[in-house]
Amino acid sequence: MAQLAKTSLLSGKVGIVTGATRGIGAAIARNLASKGCSIVLGYTSESSKRLAKDLAKEFRESYDVTAVPAQGDIGNEGDAFRVVEIAKENFTDTKNGKCQIDIVVNNAGVADLKPLGKINVDDFNKVYSTNVLGPIFLLQACLPYLPTDRSGRIVNVSSVGSALGLREQTVYAGSKGALEAMTRVWARELAERATVNSVNPGPVLSDIFIRCSNDIKMLLGQWNQVSPLATVRPQDEEAVRQWEKFGGRPAHAAEVAGVVAMLCSPDGGWTTGSVISANGGMRFSY
Repeated sequence: MAQLAKTSLLSGKVGIVTGATRGIGAAIARNLASKGCSIVLGYTSESSKRLAKDLAKEFRESYDVTAVPAQGDIGNEGDAFRVVEIAKENFTDTKNGKCQIDIVVNNAGVADLKPLGKINVDDFNKVYSTNVLGPIFLLQACLPYLPTDRSGRIVNVSSVGSALGLREQTVYAGSKGALEAMTRVWARELAERATVNSVNPGPVLSDIFIRCSNDIKMLLGQWNQVSPLATVRPQDEEAVRQWEKFGGRPAHAAEVAGVVAMLCSPDGGWTTGSVISANGGMRFSY
């Protein structure tokens, strides 16, 4: 993996990224850290503890920023507040006693794909707890610490599935549609404090996607065929060219992270309440 060049674009900022140890979340955290942002690395499972520690070490050594792991299930209100308490413990200014959380990226999410006729209340609660209640609880915990000058940045990671109506995504797509709706509400409620936007990735090259059955890859590949940037080119590396048989390539996590980082930059100050496409054109925003 190529190392991101260190810049000072977000120097002095503090960000919380949930689901930060793998895939898109890790790429977002790395991109923000490379720009000088100190990071709270949110994660849930015990299996992610080592990954969080390794990322924190990498960011400190490569980008000279403070990075701290924060374990908690944000779908649990107490855990969401605990993540923010970890931010306070590590990023309170010793001179004035104040803590400011400049960036919040609600990336953590779960998907449990089932067709109509197979969905039960436990399936609904599992997905909506993380994908909908989690961002609500975390942002409520952050409210006392958000900037008061519109410099804050909140980015919610949705999914192209919220708009495409993909099969077996009744619960998952519904939860991401709810997240996009909340994005618009928060953009108005928090207008004097932060911009609030969503990004909507499509398939992303990850261990989970690679392990998907060829049937799933072919299903998603139908959409790749109409995604302008998913076209596989002769000059692409072999790891990308092998996806041609599925209609086109998925995104690299770093490509989605770059869009999130743009929204988190000072230049993103005139964009709020929007769903920004980060899916190679699989879904055009309007």
